[in-house]
Amino acid sequence: MIHPRTLRVDNDRTTSVVCVVGAELNVNLNRSAPPSSRFFSVKCTSNVHYSITPPPRETNHLSPISLKGNPVLLISMRGASQHENDSKLSVRYYGENKEVLGKAILHLTAIEISLDVDADRDGDVEKNNPNKGSWKWGPNGHGAILLVNCDSERTYWKTLDHTQDSVTKVSDLKDMSLMVLRTRGPARLPEGYKLTMHISQGDAESVRVFRSGSSAGSDNALSLSYLYNAFVKTYPLVLSNEVLSQEVPYLGGIGEMKFYVEGLRFPDKDFNGLVSINLSLLEPIGQGLPETPIFTDRVMFRVAPWIMTPNTLKPIEVFVCSTSDNYHFLKGMRSLVANSGYKLKVFHEYVNRGDRWMQDELEFGYIDSPHHSFPVVLDSPRDGKLVDLPYDELLGPDFGYVTRTARRIDVSSLDSFGNLEVSPPVTVDGKSYPLGRIIIGVAFPTATKGRNMTQVVQDFLWAQKVQEPVALFSDWLVVGHVDEFMTFVPAPDRKGFRLLLASPDAGYKLFKGLQNDGHGQAKLFDGVKDEEPITVDQILADEEFQTENNYVQSCIDWNRDVLKRELGLEDADIIDLPILFKLKDDHGIAKRAVAFYPDMVNMIVLGKNLGIPKPYGPKVNGRCALEAEMCSLMEDLGLNCSFIDDFGSYHKLLGEVHCGSNVRREPFDYKWWNLEM
Repeated sequence: MIHPRTLRVDNDRTTSVVCVVGAELNVNLNRSAPPSSRFFSVKCTSNVHYSITPPPRETNHLSPISLKGNPVLLISMRGASQHENDSKLSVRYYGENKEVLGKAILHLTAIEISLDVDADRDGDVEKNNPNKGSWKWGPNGHGAILLVNCDSERTYWKTLDHTQDSVTKVSDLKDMSLMVLRTRGPARLPEGYKLTMHISQGDAESVRVFRSGSSAGSDNALSLSYLYNAFVKTYPLVLSNEVLSQEVPYLGGIGEMKFYVEGLRFPDKDFNGLVSINLSLLEPIGQGLPETPIFTDRVMFRVAPWIMTPNTLKPIEVFVCSTSDNYHFLKGMRSLVANSGYKLKVFHEYVNRGDRWMQDELEFGYIDSPHHSFPVVLDSPRDGKLVDLPYDELLGPDFGYVTRTARRIDVSSLDSFGNLEVSPPVTVDGKSYPLGRIIIGVAFPTATKGRNMTQVVQDFLWAQKVQEPVALFSDWLVVGHVDEFMTFVPAPDRKGFRLLLASPDAGYKLFKGLQNDGHGQAKLFDGVKDEEPITVDQILADEEFQTENNYVQSCIDWNRDVLKRELGLEDADIIDLPILFKLKDDHGIAKRAVAFYPDMVNMIVLGKNLGIPKPYGPKVNGRCALEAEMCSLMEDLGLNCSFIDDFGSYHKLLGEVHCGSNVRREPFDYKWWNLEM
């Protein structure tokens, strides 16, 4: 919105004025009138439009108009000037007897100025969108979108692009949002006038602006150093946290100048994601005095959030680690991924340094805008021996990186990203979450010494807004991750997915059924190296073990109720998997739970194919009863079960298939800015 500008004029003097087309100049006629003035009249050239408020009573436009009522002259320009001072307006003042007492003359230069962005989010920078200076969510919303430039155009000696002081490759420009300065007017601005672009100190921490300049040339004889410096000058830095205001060129005639806007940080507790950029036309006042703004145009951006991808989205690539003892796990994963038709990336020991927990070190997501999108890996503060992998192995062109750093004393097992999941899209009490909801595990609300996900990570996740998090109780587990008792799988009906929950009750029901059918002597762990087999009868006879599993079931039921409430689920949307747990002392602090046999809920989901920890359950007629139950439950959904041997290399180390793998998936088709907030 262009606000009116008050203009002072001097009697018996010519005043040169620059006016922006679309703006309005307000002249208080009594302020500039000579003493004893009673009437006035106005004349102007064709490019000038004027009106008077309050409207005069006189009907003859040639008759002088009374100065009573404190009249204000409203002046605007119909179009841009071709030359400086090519439009004129004069005001004559008259006495009581209509004698001329004085005359004020304006020489006007009209300029069109528009700082433009893609405010309607269609990928094009339209001219002077009326909503460009604000931001609104929803399909009928408006406002431009900015990406954090968190990938790296370098593949060696990597640095995040937004940490560099210059644009070093043209390819980096596609990660930035285009902003266009459009002008129309005379060949040059009147002397002393200038255009400046400026931002606030607060916004300067979140955004930078580069400008396109003249070509660097293509002389092959030029040195590499010269070419680099020339290229940098081609895209000079205009605004940063060290330069809050800078003059920008006025091109003259009909001109367009491109600017490239770069996001520096994601929304967070101290940053709501909104940034504004301003362009002002400054007018000289006098020698040694600062210029004053006579027109300001403003645009607003929202920084795109980091978005997680749920199991229901199509996989692109699967990531695992190779260690000296996980041959059987890798064999199963290679077969599953190959049969599913996706890519498998194996990080060998010289990269993983013996750390096998791919899920715990990182989480894949993406950022999106109308003009570009790319995957972004979120690096956890866990920082095991895989600490360098997200940066060294994943960061690159069109593959971004972000992390949150916490004090080591604040980091616990709950900061590993097996404790960070996301639901498929849901609707809860009429409110839609088309990108799903993030799920994390924390301590029980009444706990005084419980472990929690570190606050800097929680703040980051909540600040993204588009996948409003749900907090579950996971501190009852030794490892403490939500993926130990829940996951999501695609389904052809209802909400398009099922929530799978570990259930000791389902486990006991299965084993009691086996006992009733005469299979009480069937053994778990039969043939597993270094593991003592145990019969169904022995499990069912252990009252302390059952008491422990009753406690575990109560913990899971607490979370079941939270998930039903927060995800809008019914019992028909949930499948209970037969999984038993055992309690153990966790460093003498408390008794916490671990899976008794490989935890089948801790699976990898690749479309309709599931990679499930091989449970080594009791065999009936030559087939594992736990596998048979799992297949029965999943095949009803059209899902295929593959059982992967992770017993020695993952389960005994308190993890499973999901903990040892990670999946990068395709982004949502749904555009986050269409959310109703």
